[in-house]
Formats: sequence, C-alpha cells, structure tokens
Amino acid sequence: MKNYFDLKGQVAIVTGCSTGLGVQMAKALANQGCKIVAVARRQEMIDAVAEQLNKDYGVETMAVRCDITDTDAVNSMVDSVLEKFGRVDILINNAGTGAVAPAEDITDEQFDNEMSIDLFGSFRVARAVAKKHMIDAKYGRIINIASMYGLVGNKICGSAPYHAAKGGVVNMTRALASEWGKYGITVNSICPGYFYTDLTRDTLNSDFFQQNAKTMIPEERYGEEGELDTAALFLASKESAYVTGVNLPVDGGYTAM
Repeated sequence: MKNYFDLKGQVAIVTGCSTGLGVQMAKALANQGCKIVAVARRQEMIDAVAEQLNKDYGVETMAVRCDITDTDAVNSMVDSVLEKFGRVDILINNAGTGAVAPAEDITDEQFDNEMSIDLFGSFRVARAVAKKHMIDAKYGRIINIASMYGLVGNKICGSAPYHAAKGGVVNMTRALASEWGKYGITVNSICPGYFYTDLTRDTLNSDFFQQNAKTMIPEERYGEEGELDTAALFLASKESAYVTGVNLPVDGGYTAM
C-alpha cells in the first residue's frame, strides 16, 4: 500500500510555529516523518514546540528564532537550517498578524506592519529558500498561508490591511509559481477560514460569532484542529508535483457564497 503523504527524510521550515495553525501543520508533517524547523520570534515557545514534536513523532527538529521582517535574519535562519540538515524541501509561510479597526481609523503604521509581515515577510522567506537551495536542488514545495479574506471582503470585522496583504499573498503565489515552476518548485497557498485555536476559541464561541457561522458558512460551523492538515500534506507531497499556483480555500464553504 502506497502512502501518498510519506515525507520521511524531508525537511520543512514552518514559520509562525509557536502557536495555533502553525503548530497544527507542523504536527501533520511530523506525523509523516518530516523533520521540522520551528520558526517564530519567541524562542522559549518554539523550543517547547520542537521538543514536543521530537518526543511525540520521533523526528529531528530545530528551533530558530527569526523576525521575518528582517532580511538578514531570514537569510541567517535559512543558512542555519542548511548547515544542520543540508536541505529544505518544504516551506510553510504561516507567520502573520492582523490589524483590526474600521478602515477609516487604520493608521499608516498598522498598514505598513501588516504588509511587512504578511506579504513581504512571506516573500522574504520564499526568496531565501529558493535562492539558497530549492532552485539548485530542482525541487521544492512552498505553501503560503493566505486567508479566505485574501479572496473576499467582510463586514463583521474591519481589517482592510489584512485583506490587502493576504490578497497580495494570493497573487504572489501565482507569480512565484509561474517563475519557479521550471525548477521543480511548486508554490501554492491555503486560504483558511476561521479556525478554533487557543487564541480564538472564546471569540468564536460567542453568540455573535456562532450566529455568524449559521448565516455565512454553508457548514454552519468553524474549523476544528486537524481540519487543515490534509490540505497542507497534499500540497507538501511529492505526488502533487503538477499542482502549482493554486489558492485553496479551507473555509467550510464561506467563499462559495
């Protein structure tokens, strides 16, 4: 029996791997034998994540503190991964932020910060792994975590900079896929809807958000832990070599309406 998601021997960098969806996707990859490099700004948190992944799945791990708004830090992070493992097969660009305020009250600083982290930050890391390894290796799987709000607007939670940045990630995904396809590198994005995490659970369980789910989401609920895993595994697998430039919503049908 063939395991289409077998990632044994491969190395994945996962940014924003201190909490939430980043950790969930790292677990999914580790469960398939992938070595994991946990990247975020809080060293103690990624140390704990790396240690837990090693304990639970028996894979080699590494924790690298990195601010993805700093080009030198990004380049140094990728260099340290290549020094330890000699390869980078998979990149999950998950690190992000989210300014919430009515559009008319958003400051220049909030907009700049959103673009620097969500859009330019994702590009910085993708550029580094491609230039330093994937292009020469003639292989790579880059998965950008965009958002359903990179595809549509919304009227319940003002976050124009987030929409703009994630919309940029969506089309940057197409652009990089077009440029790097000849090198055997696929570039795709996942566009998650609302998911339960430790940080969002209380908000999503509020009466307002529960009613919103029944009104706006065909499945009438929010995403549970693990329901992003197979999308990440599909796009990370060798067998998905002919899938590139795709922006895959995992949103319970939100963007279908």
